[in-house]
Amino acid sequence: METKGKDTKPNGIGGNGISSNGIIQGTIWKQLLGFFFPILLGTFFQQLYNTVDAIVVGNLLGKEALAAVGGGTAFVVSLLIGFFTGLASGATVVISQYYGAQDEDQVHKAIHNAFALSLVGGVLVSVVGYATAEPLLKAISTPYDIMPLALRYIHIYFAGGLATVMYNMGAGIFRAFGDSKRPLYFLIAGCLLNIVLDIVFVGPLHMGVEGAAYATVLSQVLSLVLVVVFLRHRTDCCRLVYKDIRFERRMLAKTIYIGLPAGIQAVLYTVSNLIIQAAINGFGTNAAAAWAAYGKLDSLFWMIISAFGLAITTFVGQNYGAGRIERAKKGVRECIAMSLGATLVIEALYISFSRYGFMLFASDADVIDVGIGILNSIAPFYFTYILIEILSGAIRGTGKALMPTIFTVFGICILRVLWIRTIPPIYGTLNSVMACYPATWIVTSLAFLAYYLFGNIYSQAKASTISKTDVSEG
Repeated sequence: METKGKDTKPNGIGGNGISSNGIIQGTIWKQLLGFFFPILLGTFFQQLYNTVDAIVVGNLLGKEALAAVGGGTAFVVSLLIGFFTGLASGATVVISQYYGAQDEDQVHKAIHNAFALSLVGGVLVSVVGYATAEPLLKAISTPYDIMPLALRYIHIYFAGGLATVMYNMGAGIFRAFGDSKRPLYFLIAGCLLNIVLDIVFVGPLHMGVEGAAYATVLSQVLSLVLVVVFLRHRTDCCRLVYKDIRFERRMLAKTIYIGLPAGIQAVLYTVSNLIIQAAINGFGTNAAAAWAAYGKLDSLFWMIISAFGLAITTFVGQNYGAGRIERAKKGVRECIAMSLGATLVIEALYISFSRYGFMLFASDADVIDVGIGILNSIAPFYFTYILIEILSGAIRGTGKALMPTIFTVFGICILRVLWIRTIPPIYGTLNSVMACYPATWIVTSLAFLAYYLFGNIYSQAKASTISKTDVSEG
């Protein structure tokens, strides 16, 4: 691999600011928030892609079209996209640890290995997603009147899967550097394009749900192009060099070791949600549309808690790589406190203004009433999920990815499926389906807390830095 030639122009990691990188120095809570807010805003704009689709489609095309672009369709998309996003998290951890250790050659290899992985993964998402869309939608009991619309939307979405996977990998690479601002700029550009295209395609051009899908895909292509352009214009070892995009055996193994459990976890998490979606679909189109609308409101909480999770993963990864273990631990504690405060505010807002939120997505009174019932069953218990996200991110930041997957598989996925198979058939109510969320969050949070406190997760970090040629493998 060529890393020292004219095309690469390595000035060293320090040349791009690691000496002033607050992730491994400075006031912790300020640095976490400085990293958190761009991630949050970036996640907001990423979620806004589908939210704009839902608002435009729900108001112009009706509740059937709303259910078609949300609800079960969103879960099917996340089933495949989520797997490769989880896999990409392995690359982020590897890059962040080498970046914290200031190992230029390994950072360069890790970046180009990550791009090779995203190329292959993006093609697989497009092919597998397109081929399995219909059986997956049938498997979750998608209502008959929704199926044709949902299928047309999801086929177009998966056709653009390469751009989605590669963008997510590129954004993860920037975050591994501690740069959470540029992914935000890329998403803002893509989201603005999406809004314009949604209005034009669904409105004046009358392209229906297909127009919303095309708008989303084209917008994600723009975000990917911006990622590539900015990585190409770096002047250090982090610069993207096309001829260096390839698999490197040892780097690929490390990436998969950390990322594969996260990818499997994302799939199993989504499978459990698909089973819940099937149970909700059994209550009819109103319930399916209400769940789709709730998912858009619910995304605000997930944007915030996921941003904290991403922030702490990079924070722990770089400090672990630099051997600053006590700083990593303190960062975890402060991140939990900040995420708890944010969550309590969200809960209060949701409970107070839920009706107005649902009116953004639906005008049908029955759909709104069902949606409010769903929200009141779940939102007050958001705080029980915090430890899962923050501690999972911290543990992955040390390179130990297996235990978070085990806890999630058994504490959320399996327990949630058992709940759906036993409790709702007894009570026969939508609330009995919703109750599986807080119940499984509490059990899994306790497992994560016990492992974090007593699992000795930081034990393999050296006194000053990780090895210049290896990353901890758990």
